[in-house]
Amino acid sequence: MNVRLQGWGGAALYVFAAAMMVFILAPILLIIAISFSDGYFVSFPPSGFTLDWYSKVLGNSEFTGALLFSTLLSLGTTLFSLLLGIPAAFALVRGNLPCADLCKGLLLSPLIFPVLITGLALLQLFTGYGWSNAKLNLLLAHTVVTSPYVVRTVITSLELVNPSLEEAARTLGASRWATFRQVILPQIVPGVMSGAIFCFMVSFDNYPVSMWLADSENTPVPVVLYRQIGTVFDPSVATMSTLIILLATVVVIILEKLVGLRRAMAA
Repeated sequence: MNVRLQGWGGAALYVFAAAMMVFILAPILLIIAISFSDGYFVSFPPSGFTLDWYSKVLGNSEFTGALLFSTLLSLGTTLFSLLLGIPAAFALVRGNLPCADLCKGLLLSPLIFPVLITGLALLQLFTGYGWSNAKLNLLLAHTVVTSPYVVRTVITSLELVNPSLEEAARTLGASRWATFRQVILPQIVPGVMSGAIFCFMVSFDNYPVSMWLADSENTPVPVVLYRQIGTVFDPSVATMSTLIILLATVVVIILEKLVGLRRAMAA
């Protein structure tokens, strides 16, 4: 994969790749540039440079509270998705279930249905049972939406694991838990980590589900951001978006330091 492309074809491919990168990154760079504007309304190019919007946003208790709530909610959702998704994937691959394909389809079905419809259905379900705890409802709903990512990535990793290694460990006297912890888990770490980052990102940026289940005291940051856009569209909106992008970048860097992003995303 380290072969360098040469000739006119290689140069054209490099130019095309660079153009695609600019096309993909242009909206993000535009938002970041607007966040430093010294105007009172969104305009591009910015009329000047200032950090006042960052101090204003970071001093906004509504936004900082929503940012903290979304971070904790996403971490909790990721944890629950891992606790549910890893055993489910293991059962589908190693359990010899008679209806494995049907079970797999049911577990992955939240990826198919529109998230807006899923959020509305969960709202009706929680309302019907009288569950009024917004924090718990959001945690359960986000777990329903994100756990299929863990199931999908861990299944892919498990299918690449040689079952003979598990059989050898069991033959040598290792228990099921020891076999999983010392033999299987190290080999599926890329799938687990890639599923975890998908869970965190999807949960943190999930507006359709949060819109139905949030209340005035438990409001995720996407709801606050959309509310801000609906009232006044000033550079503070771009500043909030930039901070969210920064947080996502930090998560990706942490994943790269833990297991290597290329290795994790190759699962």
